[in-house]
Amino acid sequence: MDANLETVGGAPVLRFERRFAHPVKKVWRAVSEPAELKHWFPAMLETELKIGAPIRFVFPEEAPIDAIGHGEILELDPPKVFAFRWNHDVLRFELVPDGDGCLLYFSQALGGGSIGRLAAGRNAAGWDHCLGSLAALLDGRTAEPFTEPMTAIGRYVERFGLAEGEVTKTGAGYEIRFARDLVWKPCAQVWRLLTDEGFAGLSGDNLTRSEEPRVLEYATEDGVVRWELHYDELGSRVELTQTVPDADRVPELLARWHIHLDRLFAAAHGQAQPADDERAGQLAAYYRDRVR
Repeated sequence: MDANLETVGGAPVLRFERRFAHPVKKVWRAVSEPAELKHWFPAMLETELKIGAPIRFVFPEEAPIDAIGHGEILELDPPKVFAFRWNHDVLRFELVPDGDGCLLYFSQALGGGSIGRLAAGRNAAGWDHCLGSLAALLDGRTAEPFTEPMTAIGRYVERFGLAEGEVTKTGAGYEIRFARDLVWKPCAQVWRLLTDEGFAGLSGDNLTRSEEPRVLEYATEDGVVRWELHYDELGSRVELTQTVPDADRVPELLARWHIHLDRLFAAAHGQAQPADDERAGQLAAYYRDRVR
């Protein structure tokens, strides 16, 4: 069952539901005891099971993120509810008996507001895999490897609308804006794609600003294009803006940059994405309807 992305109190929240053919007590041990969590959870938890206890999250050496995270236990009601803060996020497990098994309701409240929301795709895909590993652990099976993470992330990015561009009216016309999560890719690596591999679309002497590896800006006949790369505790991301004086050009440019950022994401993760004229036409029609 796919994850859902909701907004609760202004914050983005991912929600998952799973049924296990195992009693609540068995599943409770798997989702609350650090010795069991290490078999399926993405990090090792070092903590004491009591409300208010600090948590230290330790990742494998090959993990593409900071090796240490911190949090605290917020709710603990055995064998029903276990909730804790993990850096900026809050994770909550709730178990409900269901016949000879039980239902798991799992949620992740994403910290960081609109920036944290950008990571919903990678988080949803990651938790799908982790919950699959949890099911395998409970069943006594070997968990399936996570062989196509970027495909899974891309599917959620589209489903949640995280790839879509926005347009706002300004005094000089319009501004197009996109923001995309890049799943912890270093800025220097993405900068090389923008410049050396030509993904920025920069040509000639139209460069107006360059601050390697963070900011690239240049002028075009359709207005000024600006790329910004960020890497912080919320992840890595790219933000693209373009000033557009002509309203008639807005839908076409939105569709163009939407596809271009899909290609950049794929390239950042070692994948090639071929041209798709049919999709380009569909996106142009979609954006024309949106900006009327």
